[in-house]
Amino acid sequence: MQRQAVRHMRRALAAPAARTAVSIPVHAARCYSLHAPNAKMNLPIDYSTTPLLAQTSEAALRSSELPADIRNGATKKLNMFQAINDAMGLALAEDESVVIFGEDVAFGGVFRCTMKLAETYGADRVFNTPLTEQGIAGFGIGLAAEGMRPVAEIQFADYVYPAFDQIVNEAAKLRYRDGSNGRSAGGLTIRMPCGGVGHGALYHSQSPESLFTHVPGLRVIMPRSPAQAKGLLLAAIRSNDPCIFMEPKILYRAAVEQVPVGAYELPLSKAEILKEGKDVTVISYGQPLYNCMEAIKHLERDLGGVSVELIDLRTVHPWDKETVFESVKKTGRVIVVHESYVTAGIGAEVAAAIQENPDTFNRLEAPVRRVAGWNVHNPLIFEKVHLPDVTRIYDAMKKSLKY
Repeated sequence: MQRQAVRHMRRALAAPAARTAVSIPVHAARCYSLHAPNAKMNLPIDYSTTPLLAQTSEAALRSSELPADIRNGATKKLNMFQAINDAMGLALAEDESVVIFGEDVAFGGVFRCTMKLAETYGADRVFNTPLTEQGIAGFGIGLAAEGMRPVAEIQFADYVYPAFDQIVNEAAKLRYRDGSNGRSAGGLTIRMPCGGVGHGALYHSQSPESLFTHVPGLRVIMPRSPAQAKGLLLAAIRSNDPCIFMEPKILYRAAVEQVPVGAYELPLSKAEILKEGKDVTVISYGQPLYNCMEAIKHLERDLGGVSVELIDLRTVHPWDKETVFESVKKTGRVIVVHESYVTAGIGAEVAAAIQENPDTFNRLEAPVRRVAGWNVHNPLIFEKVHLPDVTRIYDAMKKSLKY
């Protein structure tokens, strides 16, 4: 069999003497997913004007979730990776039990989230690991069990799967298994960039958050902005539950806003109403919130008198049912939007919970709709078709209103 395989290989490699050359145009050599040239709704998000980002210091300090000293303090303009870096720097400075590690984090990491932390806090607290996701997670669990607060980085969420056994069978279960002995992996935070960027294809575009939401004992968090990322990450590091902190990598540099100076926490497992409305509730988290806001703007302009409520879950497990249910009881119509696959995603859980609750089920005026990634692997040149866009969200809201 081996000799036969070698002969077939040699024949395949024996190219004809003359073969017609095919020239590939330069513009077609990199077939990335782009916006349609004549698009009316699916245009690039203008992050410099969106109301979801604090464009002024006043807007950044307006939140009632911030402590008084922070609300009375200063802000600085940061993008998301800088805000994450700021949060980790503050955590390292205030707590000697915090350590940060992962592949290439000592020089700043692929996305520069850990830049200059090793120089500032030393190689014994910020350091590189071998290329082994299961080793990174297992090492973090061991540190957490001994009272440390490790912040482990998985370079891309797409590569977390070798660590899945460690996270699910060890980190999530350790407190339950150890019982009254008191050990747990509660100090562990695992960070990972996730989501589409337009050219990530199969192995640099995934959003696997729903895989972790099926596991008791884990918190799963995804921020939408620099200020949110800073406050939620500090809360995750300080919390006594193992946290999966998923960072939409398209926002690392795109999302820029005024971020409060100093250390502050934002509440975990607490949703935030970003825009109030009376006719439809749209629930999302992470980057799709920006598409939701654009779709809402178009819908409210086209259908005068209609107003839409927009909710950011922020923590997708355990998620804030109270805020969602109160909104549903007010509007009677619900759209859930996320990048990850539609089947068994966050939208399925939210829809099921709304249907199971008599107060929200009896108030529904239309079926709960999900706008999510299709049940196919993320295609390189068709990513814009695969992920939720403004038009799909707009159509879902319109159909719900007409039901």
